[in-house]
Amino acid sequence: MIIVVALVSTPALLAIPFVPDHDEQVLERLPAAANPVNHELRALRNRLNANPGQLDIAVKLAKRYIELGKAEADPRFYGYAQGVLKPWWDIPEPSSEVLLLRALILQNRHDFDSALHDLATLLHQEPTNAQAWLTQAVILQVRARYDDAQRSCIPLMELDSPLAASTCLASIGSLTGHAAKSYDFLREALKETQVTSTDQRLWSLTVLAEIASRIGRYEEADQFFSEALKFRRQDIYLLNAYADFLLDQKRPEEVIAMLSEKTRIDSLLLRVALAKQQLGDDDLPNIVTQLKARFAASRLRGENLHQGDEARFTLSLLKQPQQALQLAQANWVSQREPKDARILLEAAIAAHNPAAAQSVIEPPSLKNRIPG
Repeated sequence: MIIVVALVSTPALLAIPFVPDHDEQVLERLPAAANPVNHELRALRNRLNANPGQLDIAVKLAKRYIELGKAEADPRFYGYAQGVLKPWWDIPEPSSEVLLLRALILQNRHDFDSALHDLATLLHQEPTNAQAWLTQAVILQVRARYDDAQRSCIPLMELDSPLAASTCLASIGSLTGHAAKSYDFLREALKETQVTSTDQRLWSLTVLAEIASRIGRYEEADQFFSEALKFRRQDIYLLNAYADFLLDQKRPEEVIAMLSEKTRIDSLLLRVALAKQQLGDDDLPNIVTQLKARFAASRLRGENLHQGDEARFTLSLLKQPQQALQLAQANWVSQREPKDARILLEAAIAAHNPAAAQSVIEPPSLKNRIPG
Protein backbone atom coordinates (compact mmCIF):
# COMPACT_ATOMS: atom_id res chain seq x y z
CA MET A 1 0.00 0.00 0.00
CA ILE A 2 1.32 3.43 -0.93
CA ILE A 3 1.46 5.97 1.87
CA VAL A 4 0.80 9.34 0.25
CA VAL A 5 2.83 12.20 1.66
CA ALA A 6 0.80 15.32 2.30
CA LEU A 7 1.48 18.17 -0.08
CA VAL A 8 3.58 20.80 1.64
CA SER A 9 3.51 24.31 0.29
CA THR A 10 6.92 25.47 -0.84
CA PRO A 11 8.32 28.78 0.34
CA ALA A 12 7.92 31.59 -2.12
CA LEU A 13 11.13 32.71 -3.78
CA LEU A 14 11.58 36.01 -5.50
CA ALA A 15 12.41 35.89 -9.19
CA ILE A 16 15.94 37.23 -9.63
CA PRO A 17 16.48 38.81 -13.04
CA PHE A 18 19.44 37.43 -14.94
CA VAL A 19 21.81 40.13 -16.16
CA PRO A 20 24.23 39.14 -18.96
CA ASP A 21 27.93 39.59 -18.23
CA HIS A 22 28.60 41.22 -21.60
CA ASP A 23 26.83 42.32 -24.78
CA GLU A 24 27.94 39.27 -26.76
CA GLN A 25 26.53 36.72 -24.30
CA VAL A 26 24.02 34.37 -25.97
CA LEU A 27 20.73 34.18 -24.08
CA GLU A 28 18.63 32.13 -26.49
CA ARG A 29 19.16 30.33 -29.77
CA LEU A 30 16.05 30.65 -31.93
CA PRO A 31 15.36 28.31 -34.83
CA ALA A 32 16.28 29.70 -38.21
CA ALA A 33 13.38 31.06 -40.22
CA ALA A 34 14.34 28.76 -43.10
CA ASN A 35 14.13 25.67 -40.91
CA PRO A 36 12.08 22.99 -42.76
CA VAL A 37 10.04 22.41 -39.59
CA ASN A 38 9.00 26.07 -39.56
CA HIS A 39 8.00 25.84 -43.21
CA GLU A 40 5.88 22.79 -42.44
CA LEU A 41 4.21 24.45 -39.45
CA ARG A 42 3.53 27.62 -41.42
CA ALA A 43 1.98 25.64 -44.26
CA LEU A 44 -0.25 23.71 -41.85
CA ARG A 45 -1.30 26.88 -40.04
CA ASN A 46 -2.18 28.52 -43.35
CA ARG A 47 -4.26 25.50 -44.36
CA LEU A 48 -6.06 25.51 -41.02
CA ASN A 49 -6.74 29.24 -41.21
CA ALA A 50 -8.31 28.68 -44.61
CA ASN A 51 -10.31 25.69 -43.29
CA PRO A 52 -10.83 26.37 -39.55
CA GLY A 53 -13.20 23.46 -39.03
CA GLN A 54 -11.00 20.87 -40.73
CA LEU A 55 -10.19 18.38 -37.97
CA ASP A 56 -7.63 16.36 -39.93
CA ILE A 57 -5.47 19.46 -40.51
CA ALA A 58 -5.82 20.51 -36.86
CA VAL A 59 -4.81 17.03 -35.68
CA LYS A 60 -1.74 17.00 -37.93
CA LEU A 61 -0.64 20.44 -36.72
CA ALA A 62 -1.29 19.60 -33.05
CA LYS A 63 0.76 16.40 -33.41
CA ARG A 64 3.70 18.35 -34.80
CA TYR A 65 3.52 20.85 -31.94
CA ILE A 66 3.48 18.00 -29.39
CA GLU A 67 6.47 16.36 -31.10
CA LEU A 68 8.36 19.66 -30.90
CA GLY A 69 7.34 20.15 -27.28
CA LYS A 70 8.73 16.74 -26.39
CA ALA A 71 11.95 17.26 -28.36
CA GLU A 72 12.58 20.71 -26.89
CA ALA A 73 11.13 20.09 -23.40
CA ASP A 74 9.16 23.28 -24.04
CA PRO A 75 5.60 23.47 -22.63
CA ARG A 76 4.75 26.33 -24.97
CA PHE A 77 4.38 23.92 -27.88
CA TYR A 78 1.83 21.92 -25.89
CA GLY A 79 -0.05 25.17 -25.37
CA TYR A 80 0.03 25.81 -29.11
CA ALA A 81 -1.34 22.29 -29.66
CA GLN A 82 -4.22 22.97 -27.26
CA GLY A 83 -4.94 26.23 -29.06
CA VAL A 84 -5.18 24.39 -32.36
CA LEU A 85 -7.62 21.90 -30.82
CA LYS A 86 -9.72 24.55 -29.07
CA PRO A 87 -12.87 24.06 -31.20
CA TRP A 88 -12.97 20.40 -30.17
CA TRP A 89 -11.38 20.59 -26.70
CA ASP A 90 -14.53 20.80 -24.56
CA ILE A 91 -17.13 19.04 -26.68
CA PRO A 92 -18.90 16.17 -24.84
CA GLU A 93 -17.72 13.37 -27.15
CA PRO A 94 -14.50 14.32 -28.95
CA SER A 95 -13.02 12.08 -31.62
CA SER A 96 -10.41 9.46 -30.78
CA GLU A 97 -7.69 11.68 -32.30
CA VAL A 98 -8.62 14.59 -30.03
CA LEU A 99 -8.85 12.33 -26.96
CA LEU A 100 -5.33 11.00 -27.55
CA LEU A 101 -3.80 14.42 -28.20
CA ARG A 102 -5.62 15.92 -25.22
CA ALA A 103 -4.30 13.09 -23.03
CA LEU A 104 -0.73 13.78 -24.22
CA ILE A 105 -1.10 17.48 -23.43
CA LEU A 106 -2.55 16.73 -19.98
CA GLN A 107 0.23 14.21 -19.36
CA ASN A 108 2.82 16.89 -20.07
CA ARG A 109 1.14 19.14 -17.50
CA HIS A 110 1.21 16.29 -14.97
CA ASP A 111 -2.57 16.27 -14.86
CA PHE A 112 -2.32 12.50 -14.86
CA ASP A 113 -5.83 11.75 -13.59
CA SER A 114 -7.45 13.70 -16.42
CA ALA A 115 -5.10 12.13 -18.96
CA LEU A 116 -5.96 8.64 -17.71
CA HIS A 117 -9.68 9.47 -17.93
CA ASP A 118 -9.30 10.47 -21.59
CA LEU A 119 -7.26 7.36 -22.35
CA ALA A 120 -9.84 5.11 -20.70
CA THR A 121 -12.58 6.74 -22.78
CA LEU A 122 -10.52 6.35 -25.93
CA LEU A 123 -9.70 2.70 -25.28
CA HIS A 124 -13.37 1.96 -24.61
CA GLN A 125 -14.14 3.39 -28.05
CA GLU A 126 -11.05 2.06 -29.79
CA PRO A 127 -9.46 -0.88 -27.93
CA THR A 128 -6.90 -1.45 -30.70
CA ASN A 129 -5.20 1.95 -30.27
CA ALA A 130 -1.60 0.98 -29.47
CA GLN A 131 -0.46 4.54 -28.69
CA ALA A 132 -3.23 4.89 -26.11
CA TRP A 133 -2.24 1.63 -24.39
CA LEU A 134 1.41 2.66 -24.30
CA THR A 135 0.69 6.17 -23.01
CA GLN A 136 -1.56 4.72 -20.32
CA ALA A 137 1.16 2.26 -19.28
CA VAL A 138 3.75 5.05 -19.03
CA ILE A 139 1.51 7.24 -16.86
CA LEU A 140 0.56 4.35 -14.60
CA GLN A 141 4.23 3.45 -14.16
CA VAL A 142 5.05 7.06 -13.23
CA ARG A 143 2.28 6.85 -10.61
CA ALA A 144 3.73 3.52 -9.32
CA ARG A 145 0.53 1.66 -10.25
CA TYR A 146 2.61 -1.22 -11.52
CA ASP A 147 -0.04 -3.95 -11.81
CA ASP A 148 -2.28 -1.65 -13.85
CA ALA A 149 0.67 -0.51 -15.96
CA GLN A 150 1.63 -4.10 -16.72
CA ARG A 151 -1.90 -4.87 -17.87
CA SER A 152 -1.66 -1.92 -20.27
CA CYS A 153 1.53 -3.35 -21.80
CA ILE A 154 0.02 -6.71 -22.69
CA PRO A 155 -2.15 -5.54 -25.65
CA LEU A 156 0.97 -4.15 -27.33
CA MET A 157 2.04 -7.73 -28.10
CA GLU A 158 -0.72 -7.92 -30.72
CA LEU A 159 -1.21 -4.26 -31.63
CA ASP A 160 2.34 -2.98 -31.95
CA SER A 161 5.79 -4.47 -32.31
CA PRO A 162 6.77 -7.18 -29.82
CA LEU A 163 9.74 -4.98 -28.87
CA ALA A 164 7.39 -2.24 -27.66
CA ALA A 165 5.59 -4.72 -25.42
CA SER A 166 8.88 -6.22 -24.21
CA THR A 167 10.27 -2.78 -23.37
CA CYS A 168 7.08 -1.80 -21.58
CA LEU A 169 7.03 -5.01 -19.52
CA ALA A 170 10.75 -4.97 -18.76
CA SER A 171 10.63 -1.37 -17.58
CA ILE A 172 7.90 -2.24 -15.07
CA GLY A 173 9.46 -5.56 -14.09
CA SER A 174 12.76 -3.85 -13.33
CA LEU A 175 11.00 -1.73 -10.69
CA THR A 176 9.09 -4.56 -9.04
CA GLY A 177 11.82 -6.88 -7.84
CA HIS A 178 12.82 -8.44 -11.18
CA ALA A 179 15.54 -6.09 -12.44
CA ALA A 180 18.11 -8.71 -13.51
CA LYS A 181 15.49 -10.90 -15.18
CA SER A 182 13.97 -7.87 -16.92
CA TYR A 183 17.40 -6.84 -18.15
CA ASP A 184 18.09 -10.23 -19.74
CA PHE A 185 14.56 -10.37 -21.15
CA LEU A 186 14.81 -6.98 -22.87
CA ARG A 187 18.36 -7.50 -24.09
CA GLU A 188 17.32 -10.71 -25.83
CA ALA A 189 14.21 -9.04 -27.29
CA LEU A 190 16.37 -6.25 -28.70
CA LYS A 191 18.79 -8.74 -30.25
CA GLU A 192 15.97 -10.69 -31.87
CA THR A 193 14.25 -7.65 -33.36
CA GLN A 194 15.73 -6.92 -36.77
CA VAL A 195 13.33 -4.26 -38.04
CA THR A 196 11.94 -1.51 -35.85
CA SER A 197 11.60 2.27 -35.84
CA THR A 198 14.40 4.54 -34.67
CA ASP A 199 12.20 5.91 -31.89
CA GLN A 200 11.38 2.41 -30.66
CA ARG A 201 15.02 1.29 -30.66
CA LEU A 202 16.11 4.46 -28.87
CA TRP A 203 13.49 3.90 -26.15
CA SER A 204 14.46 0.25 -25.70
CA LEU A 205 18.17 1.12 -25.44
CA THR A 206 17.45 3.85 -22.89
CA VAL A 207 15.38 1.51 -20.71
CA LEU A 208 18.06 -1.17 -21.01
CA ALA A 209 20.77 1.31 -20.00
CA GLU A 210 18.80 2.45 -16.95
CA ILE A 211 18.17 -1.11 -15.79
CA ALA A 212 21.85 -1.99 -16.28
CA SER A 213 22.86 1.01 -14.19
CA ARG A 214 20.48 0.10 -11.38
CA ILE A 215 21.86 -3.45 -11.14
CA GLY A 216 25.46 -2.27 -11.17
CA ARG A 217 26.41 -3.29 -14.72
CA TYR A 218 27.95 0.09 -15.41
CA GLU A 219 30.05 -0.71 -18.49
CA GLU A 220 27.03 -2.20 -20.24
CA ALA A 221 24.87 0.75 -19.19
CA ASP A 222 27.44 3.11 -20.70
CA GLN A 223 27.44 1.12 -23.94
CA PHE A 224 23.66 1.21 -24.25
CA PHE A 225 23.48 4.94 -23.47
CA SER A 226 26.19 5.62 -26.05
CA GLU A 227 24.42 3.50 -28.66
CA ALA A 228 21.18 5.39 -28.07
CA LEU A 229 22.96 8.73 -28.49
CA LYS A 230 24.26 7.66 -31.91
CA PHE A 231 20.77 8.17 -33.33
CA ARG A 232 21.32 11.90 -32.78
CA ARG A 233 17.69 12.47 -31.88
CA GLN A 234 16.86 15.30 -29.50
CA ASP A 235 15.63 13.12 -26.64
CA ILE A 236 15.65 15.06 -23.38
CA TYR A 237 14.84 12.03 -21.25
CA LEU A 238 17.87 10.19 -22.65
CA LEU A 239 20.17 13.17 -22.12
CA ASN A 240 19.03 13.61 -18.53
CA ALA A 241 19.35 9.90 -17.77
CA TYR A 242 22.83 9.61 -19.26
CA ALA A 243 23.99 12.82 -17.56
CA ASP A 244 22.79 11.46 -14.20
CA PHE A 245 24.66 8.23 -14.87
CA LEU A 246 27.85 10.13 -15.70
CA LEU A 247 27.49 12.30 -12.59
CA ASP A 248 27.16 9.18 -10.42
CA GLN A 249 30.27 7.79 -12.13
CA LYS A 250 32.16 11.04 -11.36
CA ARG A 251 32.64 11.91 -15.02
CA PRO A 252 31.58 15.58 -15.00
CA GLU A 253 33.71 16.62 -17.98
CA GLU A 254 31.64 14.33 -20.22
CA VAL A 255 28.40 15.85 -18.92
CA ILE A 256 29.58 19.34 -19.82
CA ALA A 257 30.79 18.22 -23.25
CA MET A 258 27.45 16.55 -23.98
CA LEU A 259 25.17 19.33 -22.72
CA SER A 260 27.05 22.61 -23.09
CA GLU A 261 25.09 23.58 -26.23
CA LYS A 262 21.73 22.51 -24.78
CA THR A 263 21.49 24.58 -21.59
CA ARG A 264 18.39 26.43 -22.78
CA ILE A 265 16.55 23.44 -21.28
CA ASP A 266 16.31 23.78 -17.49
CA SER A 267 16.87 20.14 -16.60
CA LEU A 268 20.00 19.99 -18.74
CA LEU A 269 21.36 23.22 -17.27
CA LEU A 270 20.88 21.67 -13.83
CA ARG A 271 23.04 18.69 -14.85
CA VAL A 272 25.71 21.06 -16.16
CA ALA A 273 25.65 22.90 -12.82
CA LEU A 274 26.05 19.64 -10.90
CA ALA A 275 28.97 18.71 -13.16
CA LYS A 276 30.62 22.07 -12.57
CA GLN A 277 30.09 21.58 -8.84
CA GLN A 278 32.03 18.31 -9.02
CA LEU A 279 34.81 20.13 -10.88
CA GLY A 280 34.85 23.17 -8.57
CA ASP A 281 34.30 25.41 -11.59
CA ASP A 282 34.47 29.18 -11.03
CA ASP A 283 31.42 29.66 -13.29
CA LEU A 284 29.11 27.73 -10.94
CA PRO A 285 27.67 30.79 -9.07
CA ASN A 286 26.54 32.30 -12.39
CA ILE A 287 24.70 29.12 -13.35
CA VAL A 288 23.12 28.85 -9.90
CA THR A 289 21.77 32.39 -10.37
CA GLN A 290 20.32 31.43 -13.74
CA LEU A 291 18.64 28.35 -12.31
CA LYS A 292 17.15 30.33 -9.42
CA ALA A 293 15.59 32.72 -11.92
CA ARG A 294 14.27 29.92 -14.11
CA PHE A 295 12.62 28.00 -11.28
CA ALA A 296 11.11 31.22 -9.94
CA ALA A 297 9.78 32.11 -13.38
CA SER A 298 8.26 28.64 -13.69
CA ARG A 299 6.37 29.14 -10.44
CA LEU A 300 5.16 32.57 -11.53
CA ARG A 301 3.71 30.94 -14.66
CA GLY A 302 1.81 28.55 -12.42
CA GLU A 303 3.86 25.54 -13.51
CA ASN A 304 4.80 22.84 -11.01
CA LEU A 305 6.37 20.46 -13.49
CA HIS A 306 9.95 20.49 -12.23
CA GLN A 307 9.66 20.02 -8.47
CA GLY A 308 11.96 16.99 -8.54
CA ASP A 309 14.69 18.92 -10.32
CA GLU A 310 14.11 21.96 -8.12
CA ALA A 311 14.42 19.76 -5.04
CA ARG A 312 17.72 18.46 -6.34
CA PHE A 313 18.89 22.00 -7.10
CA THR A 314 17.83 23.20 -3.65
CA LEU A 315 19.53 20.32 -1.87
CA SER A 316 22.77 19.97 -3.84
CA LEU A 317 23.47 23.53 -4.97
CA LEU A 318 21.65 25.78 -2.48
CA LYS A 319 22.32 23.46 0.49
CA GLN A 320 18.81 23.99 1.90
CA PRO A 321 17.64 20.49 2.93
CA GLN A 322 14.38 21.51 4.61
CA GLN A 323 13.13 23.36 1.53
CA ALA A 324 14.42 20.57 -0.70
CA LEU A 325 12.44 18.06 1.36
CA GLN A 326 9.23 20.07 0.92
CA LEU A 327 9.74 20.12 -2.84
CA ALA A 328 10.60 16.42 -2.97
CA GLN A 329 7.50 15.53 -0.95
CA ALA A 330 5.26 17.60 -3.23
CA ASN A 331 6.86 16.00 -6.26
CA TRP A 332 6.34 12.49 -4.84
CA VAL A 333 2.57 13.03 -4.66
CA SER A 334 2.33 12.92 -8.46
CA GLN A 335 5.54 11.27 -9.66
CA ARG A 336 7.05 8.07 -8.26
CA GLU A 337 9.91 7.09 -10.53
CA PRO A 338 13.33 5.99 -9.17
CA LYS A 339 14.76 9.50 -9.49
CA ASP A 340 11.81 10.87 -7.49
CA ALA A 341 12.35 8.29 -4.76
CA ARG A 342 16.05 9.07 -4.67
CA ILE A 343 15.72 12.82 -4.19
CA LEU A 344 13.08 12.32 -1.50
CA LEU A 345 15.35 9.90 0.37
CA GLU A 346 18.39 12.16 -0.01
CA ALA A 347 16.47 15.24 1.15
CA ALA A 348 14.95 13.39 4.11
CA ILE A 349 18.37 12.17 5.23
CA ALA A 350 19.93 15.61 4.80
CA ALA A 351 17.06 17.19 6.76
CA HIS A 352 17.46 14.58 9.55
CA ASN A 353 13.86 13.53 8.98
CA PRO A 354 13.86 9.96 7.61
CA ALA A 355 10.18 9.52 8.49
CA ALA A 356 9.35 12.00 5.73
CA ALA A 357 10.42 9.37 3.19
CA GLN A 358 8.33 6.56 4.68
CA SER A 359 6.29 6.17 1.49
CA VAL A 360 9.51 5.31 -0.36
CA ILE A 361 10.73 2.95 2.35
CA GLU A 362 7.39 1.08 2.29
CA PRO A 363 6.69 0.68 -1.44
CA PRO A 364 3.58 -0.84 -3.02
CA SER A 365 3.31 -4.62 -3.18
CA LEU A 366 5.49 -6.24 -5.81
CA LYS A 367 3.11 -8.59 -7.56
CA ASN A 368 4.22 -7.99 -11.11
CA ARG A 369 5.85 -10.56 -13.30
CA ILE A 370 7.27 -10.47 -16.79
CA PRO A 371 7.15 -13.25 -19.38
CA GLY A 372 9.94 -15.78 -19.53
